[in-house]
Amino acid sequence: HAFEVFTTKASTWWPYRHSSSQVPGLMVTFEPRLGGRIFERSPDGAEVEWGEIVLWEPPTRLSYLWHIRADRSQATDVHISFTAQGADSTRVDIVHGGWDRFDIDGPARRDGNNRGWEGLLPHYIAACAR
Repeated sequence: HAFEVFTTKASTWWPYRHSSSQVPGLMVTFEPRLGGRIFERSPDGAEVEWGEIVLWEPPTRLSYLWHIRADRSQATDVHISFTAQGADSTRVDIVHGGWDRFDIDGPARRDGNNRGWEGLLPHYIAACAR
């Protein structure tokens, strides 16, 4: 359930303010396959690519390159594991790395992205509980 909500129902919980377009009604898509794109589509059809899936192992693991508003060569690495903790609970571990690629800017980028995750994850947790 947690994997499905994260990947196939992202539009139901991803706040539009955490997107490139920041337009209400946008769709967030994880193409469900190795090499699949992660992108947003605004109601007028404009698309912004966010990343590329590099590991797709439902329902336990997902990894992707994350390069929203940046060139793919500027991507960071996101690894997410979903581990069942009984019948009604799943532990979700997110490791977001690759900040060392940015030399002196890496720590500031990492800190900004951590604040983004802090704002995003409560929406995901609420969607999983529905």
